Amino acid sequence: MALEAIETICPTLTSEAGRQLWNFANLSSGEQKELLSDFSSSTLFNRTNPNSCDLIYRNLKTSDFPKSATGNKTYDALYNAIAFYQQLQAEDGHLPGDYGGPNFLLPGLIVASYVTESPLPNLHQELMKRYMLNHQNADGGWGLHIEGCSTMFGTAMQYVALRLLGMEADSPELTKARKWIHANASALGIPSWGKFYLSVLGVYEWEGCNSLFPEMWLFPEQLPFHPSRYWCHARMVYLPMAYCYGYKVTGKKTPLIEALRKELYTEPYENLNWKNAKDFCSAADRYTTSSSLLNVLNLFTNTYEKVHVTSLRKKALAFILDYINAEDEQTKYINLGPVNKVINSICIYHAYGKDSPQFKKHYERWFDYLWLAEDGLKMNGYNGSQLWDTAFTVQAVTEGKMQEHFPEFTENAYRFIDNSQVQNEVRDHKKFYRHDSVGGWPFSTVDHGWPITDCTAEGLKVMLEDKAQRLSDKRLQQSADLILSFQNKDGGWASYENTRGGKWLEMLNPSEIFGNIMIDYSYTECSSACVQALAKFQKRFPEYRQNEISKAVESGAGFISNQQRKNGSWYGSWAVCFTYGTWFGVEGLLAAGYAGFGKNASVSPQIKAACNFLVSKQNADGGWGESFESCLKKEYVPHKESQVVNTAWALLSLMAANYPDKNVIDRGIAFLLSMQLPNGDFPQQGISGVFNHSCGITYTAYRNVFPIWALSRYKKLYGV
Repeated sequence: MALEAIETICPTLTSEAGRQLWNFANLSSGEQKELLSDFSSSTLFNRTNPNSCDLIYRNLKTSDFPKSATGNKTYDALYNAIAFYQQLQAEDGHLPGDYGGPNFLLPGLIVASYVTESPLPNLHQELMKRYMLNHQNADGGWGLHIEGCSTMFGTAMQYVALRLLGMEADSPELTKARKWIHANASALGIPSWGKFYLSVLGVYEWEGCNSLFPEMWLFPEQLPFHPSRYWCHARMVYLPMAYCYGYKVTGKKTPLIEALRKELYTEPYENLNWKNAKDFCSAADRYTTSSSLLNVLNLFTNTYEKVHVTSLRKKALAFILDYINAEDEQTKYINLGPVNKVINSICIYHAYGKDSPQFKKHYERWFDYLWLAEDGLKMNGYNGSQLWDTAFTVQAVTEGKMQEHFPEFTENAYRFIDNSQVQNEVRDHKKFYRHDSVGGWPFSTVDHGWPITDCTAEGLKVMLEDKAQRLSDKRLQQSADLILSFQNKDGGWASYENTRGGKWLEMLNPSEIFGNIMIDYSYTECSSACVQALAKFQKRFPEYRQNEISKAVESGAGFISNQQRKNGSWYGSWAVCFTYGTWFGVEGLLAAGYAGFGKNASVSPQIKAACNFLVSKQNADGGWGESFESCLKKEYVPHKESQVVNTAWALLSLMAANYPDKNVIDRGIAFLLSMQLPNGDFPQQGISGVFNHSCGITYTAYRNVFPIWALSRYKKLYGV
């Protein structure tokens, strides 16, 4: 499929207040068929690199433009990089892009669509099939994410989803997938989240699931294991799961469901031992092992299921539904993330019916999560990364004062960030365990509305530099207040909330596939962003909560310093990996007053060690390249090729510290220049994002934002 063909028959992306919606209504039925034909025979998607280049949107938005040709290669590269990237800006000011990667999200939506008898449009279904088939591994399976080795969760869920979308079981792709499933002990070994989805669908029995114990939500909140103490993503996933478990919600038994019961297992469905399957998890999937404490808890709750008190169960389920309704209203039916989004949809369908206003609002918001790229139609890991990417973009452009050349671009981005700050508290937020929201910024959109510590910090950093002063002093101070309220006792900052429980709660992690999901931990990245924001805020408002902010910055820097490894690096929890974490570590300490390589001060040992670590990882071509395997193994694993994103992070760290050997920096900049494409873009390389240690996620914006930032900083420091 040629880019010209995409351009002539491409759907449109509309965006208002960050909401991203792909619209196919402009295409005639003939054009839709042509689009599907092109996708089916496409050579545009490079399967050797499963990360899409986001060519659909980029080709839709970009065209040739006059290039800078001053003869200064570094300046020309920076100018052309921004000139290219500004074309991607939506009318509301944000920078749309692909935020896909996890393989288990789209099948969950398709299961919800089938169970609720609410089919997606035919064109969407066909493009979803194309996406899943494009990411099938050579062995017939699918991984947890697009770069992952095959797992039962990935494979069984894709298999089921493709069958629900109409693919025949004897197709070559599904025959190969079924062979993988059978060779790996069948879908009985799917991890607990998969057992849940298959139970709702009716191709696995609830008897084979450990109890999700709805009554736990009635426990006194003072108990150290009350679910209000969980990380919000775990809380909001297990909440609707408990509702479905309590009612044993199951879709209609259809001929297709009967067929799947035969296809997913190596024994007749009626002969399967569901009791023994409860704790059976494929070795290919297991990232965490079940603790003795979890085993004891499961024994108790599974026993309780046989004698549970009906009145208590009803009371618990009523509270859970009330909580689900509150989450729906608080997020305008977007929900915290894609997993609780689809499960909430199922719960609301069960509680109120397909024709209810609540379910219709849910269905409408399914499309907020969908993104079209050359690999097909996927479900993003959030409803987008709008605020996050835009805040970084402004900082990248303005550090080298390039807003002077791109005023409309930066003004529109400022406007989006201004409009994305949360200015109203959500209803009953204390009743439903929400932290305060006013003054914060979300990861995506103001409609989504869940503030995050580092997103709030990045938003505040940007708006403090806004020459137009769109935000009043009160709004800026509210943001600082919120950041202060987020700080943990260890001096660090977690993601969405304070850390509410002990690390021992991780022994209750039932997921098998993710690490560190039970509580909200303090992270180097979040802590660094908050320290930077507070330090910058204090320069603007030196008298405002002076002692509290000074102490917060000092203790935050202490936390960051304590997270540094002996080799000088920091582990990155939200991207790949040590180059990312080390960038945040260095920037956070410098903002708190630690010394870089200066003429009049001795460099802080933490900064020196971090720079030595980074320099030791520079490749012969001048770049840096780190593999996703670093996240899993928690040790630096080099990528087979240098990566523009890792290189930019390393360069940002070294330049922030004023690293004295300019040759190291020049070689890194030369690598970036060598990788820039003729149109000003940079190539999409390996996966750069991660969550919970084990799941990779794509940020197509990163290949633009961070090289721009590195070049911009180079311009500021060296006058080019």
